[in-house]
Amino acid sequence: MVYYNIVIMSEIGLAEYFGIGEAIGIIATLFVILYFSRKQMQTLSVDIETKILNDLDERMHQITNIMIERPELIKVVSKVESEWSSEVAYAYHILFTFAHVFHMRTRKVLSDNEWTGWLRWMKSAFDQGMIKEIWKTKTINGKMI
Repeated sequence: MVYYNIVIMSEIGLAEYFGIGEAIGIIATLFVILYFSRKQMQTLSVDIETKILNDLDERMHQITNIMIERPELIKVVSKVESEWSSEVAYAYHILFTFAHVFHMRTRKVLSDNEWTGWLRWMKSAFDQGMIKEIWKTKTINGKMI
């Protein structure tokens, strides 16, 4: 009986080994295609999210431009204070821009070098400009009003 099993195993020829190799090669190729197609879909998803965020940022930019040109219109979106200056409106615009940059960083759209440049500019704006004072006077319990 043992001899019979050895004989059957030895009858597998070279052509059968090549057939098994072909099947393994085809299956491996399908796995590689699946891996790269999933990776491409993830990249496409990030690109779509980035486009949506950029569109929203453009709308916010237009709204804040109107508020900078006519600060009396701020009361349409905020009843807290009626006489905001153009400096406050401009500070809000800058803060919205900083928030957009942060969202782009979290989605890995900005490179490390670009992020470092933005971070330096943000820090210097808070250290040297009036944004820190405006932030402190326009917040209640850490929340913007």
